Amino acid sequence: MKSLVLILTAAVSLPALAGPAKEVAPPPYFAANCANCHGTDGKAKSAIPTLAGKDKAVFIEQFKGFKTGATQVTIMHQLAKGYTDEETAVLADYFAKQKP
Repeated sequence: MKSLVLILTAAVSLPALAGPAKEVAPPPYFAANCANCHGTDGKAKSAIPTLAGKDKAVFIEQFKGFKTGATQVTIMHQLAKGYTDEETAVLADYFAKQKP
């Protein structure tokens, strides 16, 4: 009986000893649009710039340039208009956390 109690106690306690699970935030749903050209998780496999590891401030500044039309490359000046400043900040944070 004592051994059964010890086994049950150990079985219940083990998950607590393992520590908290590492939470991996899923990409924002609207990052899927970026993957079409910039690759999964922003890792481009072509001449298109990689977004993974890009500094947040640089990302936001470049995106604003696309959004205002000050910078016109391919279709980014059209796509950027569909994102709010908040969504742009979320994308910048997400891609900055990706390993290049």
